[in-house]
Amino acid sequence: MIEVENLTKRYGGHAAVDDVSFVVRPGQVTGFLGPNGAGKSTCMRMMTGLTPPTSGTATVLGRPYAALPNPGRHVGVLLDAGAQHSGRTGREVLSLGATLMGLDRSRVEEMLALVGLTAKEADRRVGGYSLGMRQRLGIAHALLGDPQVLILDEPANGLDPAGIRWMRSLLRGYADDGGTVLLSSHLLHEIEVVADELVVIGRGRIVAAGSKAELMRAAGTVVRTTDDAAFAGHLRGAGLSVEQTAGGLLVDTDAETVGKIAATHAVVLTELRAADAGSLEEMFLQLTASDAREGWRHEHRR
Repeated sequence: MIEVENLTKRYGGHAAVDDVSFVVRPGQVTGFLGPNGAGKSTCMRMMTGLTPPTSGTATVLGRPYAALPNPGRHVGVLLDAGAQHSGRTGREVLSLGATLMGLDRSRVEEMLALVGLTAKEADRRVGGYSLGMRQRLGIAHALLGDPQVLILDEPANGLDPAGIRWMRSLLRGYADDGGTVLLSSHLLHEIEVVADELVVIGRGRIVAAGSKAELMRAAGTVVRTTDDAAFAGHLRGAGLSVEQTAGGLLVDTDAETVGKIAATHAVVLTELRAADAGSLEEMFLQLTASDAREGWRHEHRR
């Protein structure tokens, strides 16, 4: 389990992370979402003892990361795949990690096979690796010590579609076996497919958190009628927020409430349902709009 309580990091007058609290539970993949620069990486660096917090605490398995004995045996971390030693081979990187953790060298071969790096690729210097190969090597290193917890920052960067599917399957299986996974990304779609819980950060603060089902309910209701414009007036008259979308009206309440208003005004409904993932994406964009760069918006919608 990972527990973050009132975590704050200030650089001068700027709060990169501002009073952040959330829990990542065993047996689940928790997606940590937000635009580039929203504070995800700073949070994860504080969780893993690389950046001291200004205030607040972060514990992994009940202790600060730095207090864990032989931390690689308990927590697998991938924060920057590009930071690996370019002059070593992939096998040497893992062998060094195995030695430091007190592991048998056979574990290195197991991890190379698990992440799909061939013997030839493993004997190449990391400086000649593609970003996708570096990501696979980084995931292998994170899993090397058979940890209970994984903390991964943007692990899908550089992976092709087949690699992303492989990564999802790997992390899903890890969580299903009782592991704890915190997975950060600025791409909603890559996370929502595998995540059980979502934590959304914008401008250093948590702007939404909960299960996908909870956040989708919070995203509202989609309704279509024989006269959307007239029904939108009735909904606004009831004090509800209404947005016209290509798929109908998006209303910030539950379907039952919308149905009752329709019945009161004898409105014929042609569709009534909870907002889907597309509307959830719109909600995320709105929640993080002040922190989102245009490039993130475009990537987010791919």
